Amino acid sequence: MANLPPNHFLNLPRPDVFVPTLAGTPDTSTLAAHDFDVDTRTGFMPPEPPLTRLPSAWEPWEAILEDAIESKLQLADKPDLTEEEKDKSERWRNRVRELPILPITDLKSSEVRLRRAHHVLAWIMHFYVHTTPTYVREIHIPPPITVPHLQVCAQLQLPPVLTYSDDVLYNWAFKTPPASSVLFAPKQELHNLRCLTLFTSTRDEEEFYLSSARIELRGVEALSVMRAIMDEAFVGDAIAIRRITAYLRALAGVIRDMRKLLADVREGCDPQVFYDEIRPWFKGADSDPKGRKWVFDGIDLDPTLEEPTELSGPSAGQSSLIHALDIFLGVEKYSHSNFPVNRGQKPSSSSSHDSASGTPVAPAPPSTTALSSAPGPPKVPFLTRMQSYMPRHHRAFLRHLQANPRPLRRLVERSDDTALREAYDEAVTALKEFRDEHVRIVALYILVPSRKAAGAQEAEGAPKGTGGTDAFQFVKGVRDLTAGALLGRQ
Repeated sequence: MANLPPNHFLNLPRPDVFVPTLAGTPDTSTLAAHDFDVDTRTGFMPPEPPLTRLPSAWEPWEAILEDAIESKLQLADKPDLTEEEKDKSERWRNRVRELPILPITDLKSSEVRLRRAHHVLAWIMHFYVHTTPTYVREIHIPPPITVPHLQVCAQLQLPPVLTYSDDVLYNWAFKTPPASSVLFAPKQELHNLRCLTLFTSTRDEEEFYLSSARIELRGVEALSVMRAIMDEAFVGDAIAIRRITAYLRALAGVIRDMRKLLADVREGCDPQVFYDEIRPWFKGADSDPKGRKWVFDGIDLDPTLEEPTELSGPSAGQSSLIHALDIFLGVEKYSHSNFPVNRGQKPSSSSSHDSASGTPVAPAPPSTTALSSAPGPPKVPFLTRMQSYMPRHHRAFLRHLQANPRPLRRLVERSDDTALREAYDEAVTALKEFRDEHVRIVALYILVPSRKAAGAQEAEGAPKGTGGTDAFQFVKGVRDLTAGALLGRQ
């Protein structure tokens, strides 16, 4: 201990993970350091409600997005789309094309403003793309969106497409202010949330996003428990083993609560409404069943910009919380091992929060090199690829967690303590049951409606999830592989 720097987490008092944290208290522990943008009260969610509007210099973006929402623009492939709805969408797209190309220089000093800019520009782009008539073979993103959007993405190291962080992490506000601004209790605020931005302005869409937001907030306690276990693993004596056993049982309880919150999406989001009216808005460039290409006009106006290649859209596989659980429990070598994809090669799937979560850490931000005929790079597991859609600080957190010199699973495997091994398996079982629920959700919200939509027509194959995976078989496969991590099976 004498050789450790004074600010190292092991030189600090052990925290009590079950005592509420004072608002604004910095957490310098190994699992929630400020550098990772992980808050003791809100986890991967921001500690304060996200910015609701950019300053006046960027008001044209805010106004055009607001106009799209208030005009209730409709999907171009809506079966009963009227001429009036088509004209309304075309007039809106004309206004987008007429926007000025706004500089982002003054945004660069604020991560919060950059996040809001990514949120607004990505939402505008998806409105633009998915209201464009289906007969258009190449969808040209106009320079007023292309240039600032790609510049913002370069700052944030994110792809220029909607991500999980856009529609979950940074898309919420409180319905009413929390009861206490000093002691923040996430569990008490799970149902005190509303969304900032919606495509359809429906409760179904809002509840779909908020179900994930509630899971993130409930998972804050899991992060605290993980931190405490890592502290005890360093000590490693008999008392530490007993404490780790108790913490693992507590972790299992938190994951079971998360499963219940996932199941509760049925109460507010109708599966058919989701499939027909909400899910199509999420589609990225690799998701168009007609194979239409997105062309980013205006890239040549900034020589630092390059053609994007990562455009899959949002996915539950982009939740850092679930990835963290996988890595911490040491099950990522099981749960990530199916459905590898080639980086830089274009998948052929639809996009939504369709995919399970958890994987080793992606080593780098998304590629922005142009597609070529050169041999493809090594295959990357789908869930690893999804990490390039996460906020960069959260990717750093997962890398830090992956580098833990005292992995929990190794400690448990080497122990002859029956209670410890049983508690570990209880936590893994809870994670497997979380994925059981995810399988049921994908079946209910994607598989069944897709079969219904096919009707008498010949099916084109199984419904796809983000990145080209068979949505149902993917989540089922990850669930089964997670079960393979149980020590009782070995």
